[in-house]
Amino acid sequence: MFESSSSLSSSDSDDDDEELQNILLNNDINERRVTPKIKNYMENVVVRYTNIEFKSHFRMERNTFYFLLYFIGPKLDNLSFRGREKINAEKQLLITIYVLATPNSYRSICERFDVARSTAWLCVKRVVRIIYSIRNQFIRWPTNEEAQTTWTNIQRLYGFPKVLGIVDGTHINIARPKKDANSYINRKGRFSMQLQVICKDDLSFIHVFAGMPGCVHDMRVFLYSGVQRYCTPEYFPEDSHLLGDAAYTIQKNVMVPFYDNGHLIRRQKEFNTNLSSARITVERAIGLLKGRWRYLLDKLPMTRTDLIPYYIVSCCVLHNFCLLNNDAIEIPVIIPDMLHEIEPLAVSNELKEEGNLKRNRLMEIITNNNV
Repeated sequence: MFESSSSLSSSDSDDDDEELQNILLNNDINERRVTPKIKNYMENVVVRYTNIEFKSHFRMERNTFYFLLYFIGPKLDNLSFRGREKINAEKQLLITIYVLATPNSYRSICERFDVARSTAWLCVKRVVRIIYSIRNQFIRWPTNEEAQTTWTNIQRLYGFPKVLGIVDGTHINIARPKKDANSYINRKGRFSMQLQVICKDDLSFIHVFAGMPGCVHDMRVFLYSGVQRYCTPEYFPEDSHLLGDAAYTIQKNVMVPFYDNGHLIRRQKEFNTNLSSARITVERAIGLLKGRWRYLLDKLPMTRTDLIPYYIVSCCVLHNFCLLNNDAIEIPVIIPDMLHEIEPLAVSNELKEEGNLKRNRLMEIITNNNV
């Protein structure tokens, strides 16, 4: 099926050493002494947190955390730290979740957990790789039965039929990359990396794709993500489709709004209204992702563009993992930046014509249902 994946390759050990050197060189000269740290924070403080306090710090319930630890803990116990201090699986995971859940610096995190910065960085990187490795167990394309549930719920809520999922892109702001920095400047003038998600009605992701530079158009990200190749009856049963905004090109399995040239007829406006209402779902999903895993919310403090996709996709895995365990969190809806004023990229005329014919049929259905 689909591989929820990064578009970039893994890094080598030389790059890791360079990143560690950057972390250590960023220390003030006075900080090269042994910095005072909080002792036994995990053993004496975390264990005393109430469930509400635990969730406020780690953005997931205690039961969810321990279920995740049970799931990946054996892999963490086998990690070697190349002569550095050994820390157990629970502490490794707790540090990683804390990093992804808070905007705190490594300085404050290391003081809290009583570890060196290099150890903390290696720990988080390795736990993220393990979470990334289980992505296809938690982010997967729906079965026919699951697809039917999705389109039934979306039609009931928003009046739009046969919606298998809703696609959208969002920009993850990053620090200025070391290589090809200009490629990562988006239309807002910020350095960013693209994340494309497809979500269901319950806000969980069925496909994610991260790693394209911020300057790349949403439709080109869609083509590179591999979803285009699977626009077939096998993956879209019963003539189902995705919903997208005007950045995407219409085709049989991707429905987009009518272009508003100021002369839309009433039925076309109703179609656009129903589509926009349903698309609030993906905006809520992205808001939940960034609101829970605040490492993605402001600016991801990394310059290694080969590593960043692992962190982004791992947050998406944790997003689904929490929803699977009914671990909800209240967050405001974050409307993604509208960076795609330009026209969508073209697909074949045949696919486009199929999409136009289908959109007109759906318009008639929506109009009749609204009567």
